[in-house]
Amino acid sequence: MYIAAPSILSADFSKLLEEVKDVSTAKFLHIDVMDGHFVPNITIGPLIVKSIKGKVDMVFDCHLMISDPKKYTESFAKSGADIITFHYEALNSKEEILDLIDYIHSFKIHAGISIKPNTSVDVLDEEILSKVDLVLVMSVEPGFGGQKFMENSLPKIKKLRELKDKFKYNYIIEVDGGINKETAVLVKKAGVEAIVAGTYVFKSQNRKETIKELEKDF
Repeated sequence: MYIAAPSILSADFSKLLEEVKDVSTAKFLHIDVMDGHFVPNITIGPLIVKSIKGKVDMVFDCHLMISDPKKYTESFAKSGADIITFHYEALNSKEEILDLIDYIHSFKIHAGISIKPNTSVDVLDEEILSKVDLVLVMSVEPGFGGQKFMENSLPKIKKLRELKDKFKYNYIIEVDGGINKETAVLVKKAGVEAIVAGTYVFKSQNRKETIKELEKDF
């Protein structure tokens, strides 16, 4: 069974809690945080996370698309994030990456790392993969919802699955961007475990059925 992670980027923010409750049959709630610098858009901050924490029984999967993830880690952790995922491209060295993973773990929550479509999966070496709890493969350019799925994400997912199986790593393989009924099957076949979907879930006529579709085997 797969993990469905509805992205609140596509929710109606005028009734956010109602929207979140409506997709609460999913295990994860994907929370896209954008700073207007690392990506062009600006979305939400820790106060929004705090306002909905405890109102639904979901794992809060916070994806920090921001230039200085370490600066905001504590505030998101204390606001209710269960997973904090930062971007490989936001940091300058492997030492910074490993330090941030440890820092996130110091709050007793899970650490994830994400790579953009033009970043090779090979930048994630054994030291990184052995420490992270989640690897997020972007199948669109981060920053906007509703983009078309990029198939160059599939070999990355396959490689991460091969490495996980070979070395018994513990990370969850997650994908984000351009998910619909057809692309969900493609990423499942490639070896993904958690599927982020914004437009596909929130614009669906039957959100619960769409979540079930994402969760079931292909």
